[in-house]
Amino acid sequence: MSLCLPTLRRQFPALHQEVNGHPLVYLDNAATTQKPLAVLEAMSAFYRSDNANVHRASHVLSTRATAAFEAARETVARFINAWDSREVIWTRGTTEAINLVAQSWGQSLQAGDEILVSTLEHHANIVPWQLAAERKGAKVVPIPLDAHGDIDLDAYRALLGPRTRLVAVGHVSNALGTVNPVATITSLAKAAGALVLVDGAQAVAHLPVDVQRLGCDFYAFSGHKMYAPTGIGVLWGRRELLEKMPPWQGGGEMIERVSFAGTTFNRLPFKFEAGTPHIAGAVSLAAAINFLQEQDRPALLTHEQTLTTYLADQLRATPGVRLVGAPQQRLGAVSFLLDEIHPQDAGTLLDMQGVAVRVGHHCAMPLMESFNIGGTIRASLACYSTHTDIDTLIGAIQKLKEFF
Repeated sequence: MSLCLPTLRRQFPALHQEVNGHPLVYLDNAATTQKPLAVLEAMSAFYRSDNANVHRASHVLSTRATAAFEAARETVARFINAWDSREVIWTRGTTEAINLVAQSWGQSLQAGDEILVSTLEHHANIVPWQLAAERKGAKVVPIPLDAHGDIDLDAYRALLGPRTRLVAVGHVSNALGTVNPVATITSLAKAAGALVLVDGAQAVAHLPVDVQRLGCDFYAFSGHKMYAPTGIGVLWGRRELLEKMPPWQGGGEMIERVSFAGTTFNRLPFKFEAGTPHIAGAVSLAAAINFLQEQDRPALLTHEQTLTTYLADQLRATPGVRLVGAPQQRLGAVSFLLDEIHPQDAGTLLDMQGVAVRVGHHCAMPLMESFNIGGTIRASLACYSTHTDIDTLIGAIQKLKEFF
């Protein structure tokens, strides 16, 4: 198997349009990816022929919907190499998955406990821990970065101690593209007796993820950043931990029996899946995984690594451009600033040339503060990105510089 980029790109209808009179160059993939035909067709097919609520009903449509829904769970389990599909909990996305752990496992926190959170994190992997800590009198401790935008492992080792209960870290930074040494971070945490939650939102579309090999206790990710729809995501957790954790939402599906005398809760995974789930989203997420697995993933990874290096090199070589961060390993995203042009202005003017990027603090304000900046321009890549996309971005930046 090999990578044929034109064939791959034909699978993504949204790429083939004009924006403001220019062919679309979509470089906002860290925010959300475009969807291949296989995913669009899976969602459409579900609503056309299998639309029914899952579990309990005895009619044919519900039986088919339930089978597809639970088959999707099995697909996710194989994709991340979970021990058991019952460890796969459906959520609305990474944010909800992290909040689930913070709200449920977080009830076990005690006054004085510490949660270590890297300075690279998206707000979704900071704020839930702050709320959990406030409820219990615990403390969120930031893990500092070095000058390049990598986690300072020596500082991290020094912070680990007997009060450390959990380490929360992203697999890949959404703002800088930094690839964190998650296996090493996890190993050090385990030696200190702490649990580890990994935010995998920016990793699953690019890297092979094996939760057993990583050694973490929780892994969270979203479908929409890996070519699936919005509104569907996954929390994976070790079964022995999930079994002990209390439900965090009450309602239908997550119960075994309800009376006014008391309620008994359902078994895993249903204990954490209150209410009607995003069935079509789960089915479509499975379609996205199947789409990825049908590709030559080593070739895709090499392509994306090569493009990330090319993007950083071309930006660095462009007068008036300053890269933000220089991590040892970067994948999928590069942040930069333009001399004398505010990021918001730059984003608007690039869009006028058909180039879609993201501007702002990228929901990573502590990271921005560590670099003493308010925000950046971020270009982010996907499997369908090309060298031509990057060349077009560079040409558009040069036109901005001439304009200003």
